[in-house]
Amino acid sequence: MARLQTIENKYMTERQKQIHDEIVSGPRGQVRGPLAIWLYRPELADRAQSLGQYCRYDTSLEPRLSELAILTTARIWDAAFEWQAHVPHALAGGVDSSIIDSLSADQTPSFVSKDEEIVYAVTREINITRQLSDDTYNQVVKILGVEATVDLIGLLGYYALISMTINAFKIPSIEDKS
Repeated sequence: MARLQTIENKYMTERQKQIHDEIVSGPRGQVRGPLAIWLYRPELADRAQSLGQYCRYDTSLEPRLSELAILTTARIWDAAFEWQAHVPHALAGGVDSSIIDSLSADQTPSFVSKDEEIVYAVTREINITRQLSDDTYNQVVKILGVEATVDLIGLLGYYALISMTINAFKIPSIEDKS
């Protein structure tokens, strides 16, 4: 059971309603999961959703690479809500189902492309060791370029925040709304 419940519209402050309506009118189309929790602090919700919109829709990364990074992060953090929310996006973005199956089983996927392999490596290394080795850094810059590397690290930071929020507030998986 979630530690905090979604704030019903009738109990929202004017600022909470404003942020809620801005999120609903954007590409997400709804407020759920971490965004619903962040509405308890509307300024956090506003700024986080703005960063999230950039990370999700506006980076220089192809959707296939963004979604691979998001799913890998969700798996590392055991953030079931985020995993379930993003599997359909990953498939639509071009992540091969065999990669998703491997991630789901907590196994290293077999990659056919260097960009997917380095995104996976960076995501695991920075989330698990809290560092990025010179070798991995040099590889990611060589394969993706500087701008995409900056976008990748920003995306990983945002989805670590998402995952922390899911775990701290025990946001149930999409399938388990108890």
